[in-house]
Amino acid sequence: MKKTAESHGRLSISADDRPRELVKKSSDLKGVWKAKVITLFPKMFPGSLSFSLVGRALQKELWALETIDLRAFGEGKHKNVDDTPAGGGAGMILRADVIERAINSAQSSGFNKNPIIYLSARGKKFDQKMAKKLSKNDGITLLCGRFEGVDQRVLDFYNVQEVSVGDFIMTGGEIPAQALLDSIVRLLPDVLGNEASLEDESFSNGLLEHPQFTRPSVWNDLEIPAVLQSGNHEQIKKWRLEKSELVTKERRSDMWADYIKSADEIKKID
Repeated sequence: MKKTAESHGRLSISADDRPRELVKKSSDLKGVWKAKVITLFPKMFPGSLSFSLVGRALQKELWALETIDLRAFGEGKHKNVDDTPAGGGAGMILRADVIERAINSAQSSGFNKNPIIYLSARGKKFDQKMAKKLSKNDGITLLCGRFEGVDQRVLDFYNVQEVSVGDFIMTGGEIPAQALLDSIVRLLPDVLGNEASLEDESFSNGLLEHPQFTRPSVWNDLEIPAVLQSGNHEQIKKWRLEKSELVTKERRSDMWADYIKSADEIKKID
């Protein structure tokens, strides 16, 4: 496989030829933030997590990834992991006893102090605040659902947090798990290499990010705003804040209401 370089400022990053080896290599690492993923499809990992800055961090052992094959804990000769819904209905439900064995395997060696998250459409919506909180743990266990869901008893017994990446339905939790991990891992020390990038992006200050521009200064008769080429850093900062406020007000009324409320509270304190 030919390696294709990707540009991230001055850093050049190439895709890894053997992404699955990154999972095997990193699973035994000690002392780094670690994700354990319970899934029926372990070969889906690392997937997108083997590319760009997050993939580079995985190669550099700044974080670790381990997949746990749920099928290995299945019942009987055929390793069954699911059964019909109690009370009737369509589809199949992942069994509590099967998931129990997988979770117990994941929580060995003191990993039980870290949160267990089940990727679920009915869960609490994942956001930047949650990503930051999860990045402060030593790691995380992710349960990727399939079929019609998971037996509620195992979620209650292990105090599993249900988390959603959006108001839509997918065939399984593997892709949402990768999205969640990408968001968390980029917050870990030394992954981005530029703390200012984290400070300026969307959600970091309660606002969406301002519009961005780069060379050429004129493209299709459209010019970069003059203030961004002025060299006046105070004016640039003011312009960016104004644009962030405008785009947030137009696109995210919920965030804008929280932002205004926070600003009013600060004024009262002052």
